[in-house]
Amino acid sequence: MTVQVMAEKQIPSLNTPFALQRGQTIKNRLFKSAMSEQLGDRQHNPTPGLVNLYRTWAEGGIGLAVSGNLMVERTALGEPKNVVLDERSDLNLFRAWTAAGTRNNTQFWAQLNHPGKQIPNYLCKEPVAPSAIALANGLEKGFNKPRALTHTEIETIIDKFASSAGLAREVGFTGVQIHGAHGYLVNQFLSSRHNQRDDQWGGSLKNRMHFVLAIYRAIRERVGEDYPIGIKLNSADFMRGGFTEAESMQVVKALAEAGIDLIEISGGTYESLAMTGDVKTSTAQREAYFLDYAEQVRKHVDTPLVVTGGFRSSAGMNGALQSGATDFIGIARPLAVDPQLPNKAMADHNFRTELRPLTTGIKAIDKKVILDITWFEHQLERMAKNKAPKPNLSEWLSFFKTLFGAGAYALRRRRA
Repeated sequence: MTVQVMAEKQIPSLNTPFALQRGQTIKNRLFKSAMSEQLGDRQHNPTPGLVNLYRTWAEGGIGLAVSGNLMVERTALGEPKNVVLDERSDLNLFRAWTAAGTRNNTQFWAQLNHPGKQIPNYLCKEPVAPSAIALANGLEKGFNKPRALTHTEIETIIDKFASSAGLAREVGFTGVQIHGAHGYLVNQFLSSRHNQRDDQWGGSLKNRMHFVLAIYRAIRERVGEDYPIGIKLNSADFMRGGFTEAESMQVVKALAEAGIDLIEISGGTYESLAMTGDVKTSTAQREAYFLDYAEQVRKHVDTPLVVTGGFRSSAGMNGALQSGATDFIGIARPLAVDPQLPNKAMADHNFRTELRPLTTGIKAIDKKVILDITWFEHQLERMAKNKAPKPNLSEWLSFFKTLFGAGAYALRRRRA
């Protein structure tokens, strides 16, 4: 799908607006990538804390904000306090959330997700997946082996994505993003490591991408032609036998031909955390983890792109835009410690932020609670309470908060 280019030919910067093909204009090039907020209530509706959090980000100057996981099925939660958007949701609570998230002329999109087998075992005894293959690399104890989905169940999940997208439009989200990365269900279907089916949903890459394309088409039919649909897609899984860069490029082409409006590039899974791990020197110099891949994508499609991961300076962000490799700068964790980062980065060409390495000093504990994620969730919790982030928050305090929160939920009878 072609992009509606700005009328005047200009060198893009962080302040430059961008017009999508379907008519929506995003006021600048700064894109808040999804982070897991863990701020749903007992019925998995948005809390007042989510309203506070997204109002804070909207006032901080972000152009397009994407919500954390909105699960399309309330019996399939990736985390205890996920928000679910379905026919049982309290839509008025969602409307309060989107009213806050769209302040200051901010675009606010709902990220729609299904975890597949990536569900902690205290939340689900028997998760589902394309094939009955357990997670590996040390995750076996925390995640139960799944059973393979039936054809009927696959069709039902596709319809749930479409239904949630229709509700997202109804309650005021200005677009939706399909979560096709980081080892969740869409990514599981794309991966030959996790999808070893021998029917129309597995085997060849063409069959493995059938699921994500069916989701896109079902959503498009539900929301109409004037509503933007994006996707977060792995450049690769970075695992032996997993989804490769060459395969990812083919999926990007197919999605572009189908009409996807915006592609956010990420990488890795919970079995191989490329989205939070160390990077090679050449990547660090350019800041963005996946910029090289984006440059290759540009040779094949003109769909608008977001590159997320690693950006820390205005110079690095503007350089990526001006190289033509990406149209938007995706930012996640830095916004958890500085919600005013967009305004600062646009106002100061010398702006730079740093994030300190996080560790309790015991690698096994860091890995057990995925400290590089949960520590930032606790910063979001502070903002949800209208408190300032706390960059010096103790890693041990974060660990105990995570442990207590999960334990309390595991012992409570589930309502979902």
